[in-house]
Amino acid sequence: MIEFDNRTSLTLQIETIEAIASSLSNKEIELIITDENEMREINKTHRNIDKATDVLSFPYEEMPLSPLGSIVICSSFIQEKSKELGHTNDDEFALLFIHGVLHLLGYDHEVDDGEMREEEAKIIKDFNLPQSLIIRTEG
Repeated sequence: MIEFDNRTSLTLQIETIEAIASSLSNKEIELIITDENEMREINKTHRNIDKATDVLSFPYEEMPLSPLGSIVICSSFIQEKSKELGHTNDDEFALLFIHGVLHLLGYDHEVDDGEMREEEAKIIKDFNLPQSLIIRTEG
């Protein structure tokens, strides 16, 4: 189940996001869409990085009935990347969501041996989406 909080004027469909979430976990996920200013502040506060980023994930402590965590996505990154790569805002939204939810599930592409990339590729294929975040930033 997705608890969706769109703090921007960007119109997004969440049906695919809900289907992806259901295929990966039965736990609730908080999903926030925000602007660059708020994203920069969140990134600065929680990661000590003073710039906006595309997606951040905040896993919750594992306990009975706890939500999986929170994902924050920056609306301007959705719009810029979808335009640059020639796909829809909803496709880019789904790609960023997949990236975020995999982090909530414990995957970490910065230290793993390709497991997150493999899982991303599988989900992308299952949901007929364009290239993933990890794949397009490699090389």
